[in-house]
Amino acid sequence: MTFALRPDLPPPSAKWTGLSKHHFVGGNNDAGAVPVAELVAAATRALEREGHTLANYFMHSGPQGHRGLREFLVAKLARDAGIVCTVDELLITSGSLHGLDLVNAAFVAPGDTVIVERSTYGGSITRLQRLGARIVGVDVDADGLSAQGLSDALDALQREGVRPKFIYTIPTVHNPTATVMSAARRAEILALAHRHAVPIFEDDCYADLTWSGTRPPALYALDGGENVVHIGSFSKTVAPALRVGWIVARWPLMGHLLSLKVDGGSGALEQMTLAQWCPRHFDAHAVQLRAVLEAKSRTMFDALQAQFGDTIRIAPPIGGIFQWVEVADGIDTTRLAQAALQAGVAINPGAEWMTDPEQGRRHFRVCFAQPDHDNLREGVARLAEVCHRTFGVPARAPLAHR
Repeated sequence: MTFALRPDLPPPSAKWTGLSKHHFVGGNNDAGAVPVAELVAAATRALEREGHTLANYFMHSGPQGHRGLREFLVAKLARDAGIVCTVDELLITSGSLHGLDLVNAAFVAPGDTVIVERSTYGGSITRLQRLGARIVGVDVDADGLSAQGLSDALDALQREGVRPKFIYTIPTVHNPTATVMSAARRAEILALAHRHAVPIFEDDCYADLTWSGTRPPALYALDGGENVVHIGSFSKTVAPALRVGWIVARWPLMGHLLSLKVDGGSGALEQMTLAQWCPRHFDAHAVQLRAVLEAKSRTMFDALQAQFGDTIRIAPPIGGIFQWVEVADGIDTTRLAQAALQAGVAINPGAEWMTDPEQGRRHFRVCFAQPDHDNLREGVARLAEVCHRTFGVPARAPLAHR
C-alpha cells in the first residue's frame, strides 16, 4: 500500500536497535539514582488514597493538573527560584518538551522571528524550524546569553521593522554549555527585553542540578512574571520517563495555553505519585543526585583532558548532565559522531545544538549521567582512538580492540 503522507514530514526514524556500549547522547540519567522503592511506596499510598479519581480525566483537580503537585511546585519555586505564583498560574505538562510545544504554538506562526542562544537545546531548534520560524542566534559566554550580542540582534531587527516573538533562553545550567547566567547578566537581559517589548521564554529544566545546590533567582522571579513565561521539569531530577513538567505563566496567557492543551490531561498516575513523594523526599534526593552527577562530571572531564589534550577546549560543568566540547581545526564532529557510532560510542555532534550547523561542526556534546565511571573512561578513550584514526589527532597510539 502507498500512503499519501504529507510532503513536509521530517525524515523517518530508523528502527531502534538498543543503546550503544558507550551511550553519551540524550538526557538519560543515572539509573541507580532513581528512587525506585520510594516511588513504589508513594504510588501505592497515592492509589490507596485517591485512586478513585482516575475515573475523571482531570482527577477532580481541573485541566491544569494534580492540585497537590501544583501546590508543592508553588512552594518549591518560591523557595528555590524566587518565583511567586499561584496554583492557577501553573500548568502540569507531559515533560518540558510539551511545555515548549505549547508556548511555541501560542506565540509562533510561520515567518515569525525568534531569538535563541547560538548554542542551545537541539529540540528547540528543530521545533522552531518546523513551525517555519526565522531563528536568530546570539552568543553564549561564561555568564550566559551575551547581553551585547542580544542588544545587537534586537537593534538589527528593529532596523528591519521586526519585533521577535520571544527570546528563548536556558539561563540556569544551560544546555549544552552548562553555564549559569549571572545575576548581573539576568538584569541586563531583562532590561533589554523590556526596552524592546519582547517576551522571554525561560527554560529552567536543569536548574535543580547546580553542584552548589543554589541558583540565582529565575528570570520570571526578577520580572514578576510580567514579561516572562517559565517552564521546568522533573525529568532531570527524578526520571526522564516520568514525563512530568510544568509551565508558569500569568493569565490570560495561561488561558491561551490551556486552550491549546487538548490531550485530556497529562499522565495522572505520575502526577499523583510525585505529589505524594516530593514533599517528603525531593530535597534529600536532589542532594544525593547532585553528588552522583558531580562525580561523574569530573570523571568525564578528566578523561577528555587525558585522552584529547590540547585537541579540545573544555570547561568543567558547574551542574547538569552534559559536557560541551570544542575541537581543533580539521575535526568535523558530524563525521566524528558517525565514525564513533560504528565503534560503539554515541555522541551528539554540535551541528544539532547550534543555530549555525557549520559552526556546530567544531563542537560536540556528551552526556555523562547514565554510564558508570569505567564506561565513561573507556568510551572517551575509544572516542579519541576513532578521532585519531579519522583525523590524525589527538596524537596517540591506537588502543587494542576490546
